[in-house]
Amino acid sequence: LQRINISVLSRKGSRPCFDFFYLITICKGWIIMGRLFGTDGVRGVANKDLTNELAMKIGMAAAEILLKRAGDQRPTVMIGRDTRASGDMLEAALTAGFCSVGVNVLSVGVVPTPAIAYLVGKYGCEAGVMISASHNPCEYNGIKIFQSTGYKLPDSVEDEIEAIILDSPDQIELKTGGDVGRRTYCKTAVEDYIEHIVSVSEVSFDGLNIAIDTANGSASVCAKEIFTRLGAKCHMLSDTPNGVNINLNCGSTHMEELAEFVKANKLDLGIAFDGDADRMLAVDENGEIVDGDKVIAICATQMKQEKKLAKNTAVVTVMSNMGFFKFCEDNGIKCAKTAVGDRYVLERMLKDGYNIGGEQSGHVIFLDHATTGDGELSAVKLLETVVKSGASLAQLSKVMTVYPQVLINVPVTDEGKKKYNNDEYIISAVQEAEMELHGDGRVLVRVSGTEPLVRVMLEGMDTEQITRLGNDIANVVKERLS
Repeated sequence: LQRINISVLSRKGSRPCFDFFYLITICKGWIIMGRLFGTDGVRGVANKDLTNELAMKIGMAAAEILLKRAGDQRPTVMIGRDTRASGDMLEAALTAGFCSVGVNVLSVGVVPTPAIAYLVGKYGCEAGVMISASHNPCEYNGIKIFQSTGYKLPDSVEDEIEAIILDSPDQIELKTGGDVGRRTYCKTAVEDYIEHIVSVSEVSFDGLNIAIDTANGSASVCAKEIFTRLGAKCHMLSDTPNGVNINLNCGSTHMEELAEFVKANKLDLGIAFDGDADRMLAVDENGEIVDGDKVIAICATQMKQEKKLAKNTAVVTVMSNMGFFKFCEDNGIKCAKTAVGDRYVLERMLKDGYNIGGEQSGHVIFLDHATTGDGELSAVKLLETVVKSGASLAQLSKVMTVYPQVLINVPVTDEGKKKYNNDEYIISAVQEAEMELHGDGRVLVRVSGTEPLVRVMLEGMDTEQITRLGNDIANVVKERLS
């Protein structure tokens, strides 16, 4: 183990964390550089970055912590996965890790990520694990851990797991004989989740004619049943997963086919999920995209009318469109802003008692009903608003005007991600762009928390101008950090 003392910004947002130890660990052929947990669990290319050995060690370390807190009771961990080919492999490795230290595993198979967050409490498990890389291509995978309460692990517990793996793996006590954990299979998980989501709706969707794109992912096991039970006529797209087609030109990151299908078949609307179904975006009857900002605006408006909007506030990130902030001003709704990441949105909601928040990308949290972003739940609440209002989705979307926005993802090296905050050339390029916009727009440049990218985002009234300025900044980032 080598430790190099450096200064960095922590992943906890804007709070500085100086003299953080940058860890380089070499153990039996695998290498971990920096922290294991990013803003949304552990993620990487399966069998390359996220190996079976690493997955097993995460299971062992998490089991060690669970056992210390369980007393005489043997803990049980729920494990679910999305439809990626590597899911079976990583589940086997995780299961081996948990069982080798004496923790039982309840395997629920393919389910949405928010299903784990809900079911872990319903089934009385001490923790839940979701194996998924969300909206990323099939070669990626990830490990996301939930507490028994349904909330994601706090930073402090992730730090404990990392410390065991990186600093003191020898402290893990392997069990033998009857003390090893056992794995069992659950066949009721999907049905229980379906019943939960159906129960949330206050109205029937009879008469609605909709398209659903499940991204060949987790939503393929439950979305059609949910919306059919609620009364909608459902036309399914990308709902035949084969292990490698998850998110492939479909789902919430590729809305073109859904938009064309809705228009061609004169449907009321379409909804699209990402690979693990914790995100949802929609298209209206004209094929126009209704993103997370608009979903929050539409639902918050309805909640305010019904006096259900806690403290008259919606929570969004700094990446939300300027049009959302204008919507809040025009409609007398307060807006709380956070760093990028649904975990920061949730932290703010819990801290201050708000009940709706989310991201432009489609992570929307309805805290009265869920502990995390839930795509199916978001779709139910959106359709519920359509039915209650008697308006079309296109009409409802007019509540918010979207300012032109340019988002450029610039691939960078791992070393580049660490350098971008202090690069004087990038800082200068951003300042020049802000000066040219004269306050009629904004510039936001940030490192992705889950991918090797720097995201360059500009908003303003002139699309040509912000496109030019965005490309100028992106070129500097590429030159300096790639």
